[in-house]
Amino acid sequence: MKFLHLADLHIGKVVNEISMLEDQRFILGQILDLAEEHEADALVIAGDVYDKAIPTEEAVRVLSDFLTEAARRGRKVLMISGNHDSEERLAFGSGLFEAGGVYIGGRYVGTLKKAVLNDEYGPVNFYLLPFVKASMVRYYHQDKEIKSYGEAVQTAIEAAGVNWEERNVIISHQFVLGRGNMPEMAGSEKFHPEDMGTVERVGSEVYDGFEYAALGHIHTPQEAGGPQVRYAGSPLAYSLSAKEIGQVKTVPLVTLGEKGAEVQIELLPLTPRRQIRHIKGPIACLLDEENVTDPDDYIYATLTDETPVPGAIDRLRAVYPNVMKMDYCNSHTRALQETDLGNLAGDRSFDELMTEFYGQIVGGSPNEEEWDILRAAAKEAGVIL
Repeated sequence: MKFLHLADLHIGKVVNEISMLEDQRFILGQILDLAEEHEADALVIAGDVYDKAIPTEEAVRVLSDFLTEAARRGRKVLMISGNHDSEERLAFGSGLFEAGGVYIGGRYVGTLKKAVLNDEYGPVNFYLLPFVKASMVRYYHQDKEIKSYGEAVQTAIEAAGVNWEERNVIISHQFVLGRGNMPEMAGSEKFHPEDMGTVERVGSEVYDGFEYAALGHIHTPQEAGGPQVRYAGSPLAYSLSAKEIGQVKTVPLVTLGEKGAEVQIELLPLTPRRQIRHIKGPIACLLDEENVTDPDDYIYATLTDETPVPGAIDRLRAVYPNVMKMDYCNSHTRALQETDLGNLAGDRSFDELMTEFYGQIVGGSPNEEEWDILRAAAKEAGVIL
């Protein structure tokens, strides 16, 4: 039995005001080709299928086309909802879809949806556990004392009646610690581990006994407590963070043999339609044709010029049409970073503060036209009368 493990597709994602839909359509097509090349029987999608609970029409179409093509190529699909998904919307029509080999675990209803696929060694049981909170599981198991997400996941697995004599795979979307270790974040997750209470963290030991635990929620591909408990990671970079730019995205190809045999995991690299790259230097250097490579990539440009460059973003986009962001890193910005903002205002007037701000950023003072704009904005914001 072979399957590809995907997660965190976030279909409909917008990065710095640029829609990633065409990039997502491209990478999903590449994944289908990999499934065919490696003769994978199924595609496992571990949650956060959409980026928003109410996806756009275009996002729905991308997923629909992907599922239709997977079915046409004879690949089964096993998919759960994540914390970004609307459980009801994702699972709409799921009973009908199963006839085409698409199994969806939308809302937790007291038991786990189970899909059984067969190979020469017999059945492989896939258990679909969508994103759950302790309160969701507690509602259906009121005889259990469930205080944490880990206890909720453990209770849901115990209630599933897993036959441990057979081969079993669980698909889950939770914040899982690898034997107590925090996972490595990519930067595009919409939460921070330090902001999460211990009640929301799930120990990887709750998945002990499964041949493979296909995890979603964290965007960096990695193990979580062992090679057979794994985050697939997102198929594309979804932020301009230093951790995610240049990160090699992969899709695990999981091969199950007979019961008790070692599970084989191969990480297949993904090649995006466009890379996200961070370039840095004086604008003249960045625009020099000798230094320009792959100009159609998504670009985050940091200018090191000491003074603002008139029309910089337009000049950059004339060479790099897909600039996502531009900022400066120079002596003025470094000085501003070192400024104690808590004591910045003191008893000084708005004009005094703006004069100092301009001095630190551009090394001069606002002209009359700029003062008019600044004062109008300050009045609208209620900063001055």
